[in-house]
Amino acid sequence: MVAELPYALDAETPLNPSELNVLRSQYEKEGDMVGVQTKFNYAWGLVKSNSRSDQQHGVRLLSDIFRLSPERRRECLYYLGLGNYKLGNYGEARRYNDLLLDKEPANLQAADLRQLIDNRVAREGLMGVAILSGVSIAAGVIGALVFKNARRR
Repeated sequence: MVAELPYALDAETPLNPSELNVLRSQYEKEGDMVGVQTKFNYAWGLVKSNSRSDQQHGVRLLSDIFRLSPERRRECLYYLGLGNYKLGNYGEARRYNDLLLDKEPANLQAADLRQLIDNRVAREGLMGVAILSGVSIAAGVIGALVFKNARRR
């Protein structure tokens, strides 16, 4: 049976520090012989964190699991997409999420994450256009003032 993936907004809710510490302690306790499930649980907790460095570490751990444990790739795809989304790596987020959607086109959680990614890309694209427009207007005003002052001399 295939495990349910959480919806993207649910997955963004961070664990409380004591819950993350439990996962970290188990991961560290297992050391070089860390099990895939322990590593995955810790990576999952890190991705859910609000700390950028935790999220980056979680994405690295998930990348290792994805590469070395084919049976966990489905869950890794989703959390790699989510982790990269939270880090602002929207191209990577979309790539991982689209791989999951290629395998499971009816996956509502992946569709939800895709919508979040697309909305963020559109919003940041609009913000970029607004910033460029503002810079262009400012440059035009400064240019006009310089030109006006130059004509007076």
